[in-house]
Amino acid sequence: MKNGIKRREKILKILLESDEPVSGAKFAKNFGVSRQIIVQDIALLRASNHDIISTHTGYILEEEGSNQRVFKVKHSSKKMLDELNIIVDAGGIVEDEFVYHKLYGVIRVEMNVKSRRDAKKYVEDVNGDVSLPLEEITSGYHYHTVKADNEETLDVIQEDLQKNGYLVALRDYEPVDFWSNVE
Repeated sequence: MKNGIKRREKILKILLESDEPVSGAKFAKNFGVSRQIIVQDIALLRASNHDIISTHTGYILEEEGSNQRVFKVKHSSKKMLDELNIIVDAGGIVEDEFVYHKLYGVIRVEMNVKSRRDAKKYVEDVNGDVSLPLEEITSGYHYHTVKADNEETLDVIQEDLQKNGYLVALRDYEPVDFWSNVE
């Protein structure tokens, strides 16, 4: 019991000090436990009100007080890298991609893309997989939650996405609050 508590304290410390996601496999190796134990530790930390996000490259601790905005965009899968680069070049972090499907509701995937390198890796991972990109189920329409240090940076990102023809208007059937069950 004490080992688990100490391990979770160390996991939090590592996440707080890390500038990039830390994989479950790396935690498991560092602590000499299975990856499943780390998954359980992360679940316990989340249950203790620690906002830990899982990304395709590892775990990160959500920073408090950050500014964020949801952008609705449309493009082909060939433009994915360009769109992500516009956001990160302006100082944004692409937290997620999601679609709003009339029948299924919100379908979301966490991204945590902070740099051109992250964007390139994400696009390579999507293109290397046997699955289609999420926006393919909605004819290229999708959304990103973008985080930035300040509202001015989010304004620049919005202007750049608009200028490059990526931003699109909401439809009548789309809820304003994507995360609630009330329309």
